[in-house]
Amino acid sequence: MKFAVLLFLALVALCIAAPEKPKLYTTKYDNVDVDSILTNARILSNYIKCLLDDGPCTPDGRELKKTLPDALQTGCEKCNEKQKTTSEKVIRHLMKERPRDWDKLVKKYDPNGQFKKRYDELVAKQQEGTTTKA
Repeated sequence: MKFAVLLFLALVALCIAAPEKPKLYTTKYDNVDVDSILTNARILSNYIKCLLDDGPCTPDGRELKKTLPDALQTGCEKCNEKQKTTSEKVIRHLMKERPRDWDKLVKKYDPNGQFKKRYDELVAKQQEGTTTKA
């Protein structure tokens, strides 16, 4: 009996001491076809305008705009794997194909350059990977 009480107290202590996992971002928009957005200049421009407060936002654009500052701040720790992969794909695309828009987004969401280095390294790693495969 004493052992059971001791075991119960130990489990309670572990639950209390264990760090709480961060609440993940909504998965509601995880199945959006990002490739079709990235290859359609008009749609991509509309998303960028939304993020820059230069145009209206779709519901998924509003959600992205709401989550983006926190995702940058936390290194996307509340993202699931699909969201991380998709985010990296979008960032690489913007940096390579739309550098002016990327610079505007960085200026708005990372004015001190606090997070930009992480994404520069991400693109550099990806480029190294394609160079070594060739």
